[in-house]
Amino acid sequence: MIVIPAIDLKDGRCVRLFQGDMSQDVVYSDDPAATAVQWQSAGAERLHVVDLNGAFVGKPVNDAAVRSILDVLTIPMQLGGGVRTLETMDRYFRMGVRTVILGSAAFRDPKLVRQACKLFPGKVSVGIDAREGKVAVEGWAETTTLAAVELAKRFEDAGVAEIIFTDIQRDGALRGPNVGATRALAEATTIPVILSGGISGLPDIRQILKHAGPFANGNRISGAITGKAIYDGRLDFSEAVRLTRAH
Repeated sequence: MIVIPAIDLKDGRCVRLFQGDMSQDVVYSDDPAATAVQWQSAGAERLHVVDLNGAFVGKPVNDAAVRSILDVLTIPMQLGGGVRTLETMDRYFRMGVRTVILGSAAFRDPKLVRQACKLFPGKVSVGIDAREGKVAVEGWAETTTLAAVELAKRFEDAGVAEIIFTDIQRDGALRGPNVGATRALAEATTIPVILSGGISGLPDIRQILKHAGPFANGNRISGAITGKAIYDGRLDFSEAVRLTRAH
């Protein structure tokens, strides 16, 4: 399992939201590239980037910030938010993005996921954001009636690289990750799962590692995304990296 630092982009700046509310944002940096270098220098093996504006309007908005990060990055970037078409994916891959994350598009258009996985093998992940176990879409503004596990199962044979599972009620709240739901998702499918939301310190990393697998079906929790905790200084990112590597 690896620990993955997050950069959430809103209006070209690095921010963190509380439970996905765009009106409850805290700006941490006006320089996304410098922030990316900070986490890369601290030992990050991958960077998680979300175009928050893009997630709400359904198309990329923060391209300039994404390009500035890619210009200084030597580790892979996974990018989500506003990715709705094959053309957008192709453009991002040409820019240097390693993996794209399909969230709302995975719910609205499962066929797109399958097409993308065939065209860009190993480069497409599915983001499943859930509120009380139900899938939320359109930048978390809409909660559906579909269970997160059921959405994951739809792509069992599609060639999806990973599932990024976010418990919205934990995101930005610093009250611990939903390890139980993440593990249940990993045990219900053979697609590796990345946990996101709620990490508040090293004890949470240790807890995730205890439940990371491999499970009976051979699957595992392959990563854990952290945001607010590393920006607030509650989690020493370098120490988290050392801990997971030692494990």
